[in-house]
Amino acid sequence: MELTLACLFGVSAVLLIISISKTFQASKKEQKRIDMVHISVMKEINDLQESIRNIELDMEVAMNEAGIQLSPKEKILMRDVLDLYKRKYSFESIAEKHQVPVEEIKQLLAPYLTAKIERRKVANEG
Repeated sequence: MELTLACLFGVSAVLLIISISKTFQASKKEQKRIDMVHISVMKEINDLQESIRNIELDMEVAMNEAGIQLSPKEKILMRDVLDLYKRKYSFESIAEKHQVPVEEIKQLLAPYLTAKIERRKVANEG
């Protein structure tokens, strides 16, 4: 009886050690997988940041070549107005949101409106 208990206790100790080692190996593999995902996400973030920097520099160069000098506040207003226009907001709602006259919104969007109208004419002529 005592021998049986000792054998069962020994087997349970061996099984416990095996279980702990398997769990440790599995957690190591999972940690490696998480690290790989983290590294790939960080690479993507760095690539996106570099792309954004390049776009900002290209925009700066284009604005300087065109002779357009906008303050940071004006750039933000233009970007917001253009974004709202592309999302199909009306001139009135854009003007109300930014608390500027509707005519100023139309004036800001004038270059984008003429390009759109010209594209429609070309598309309809074909």
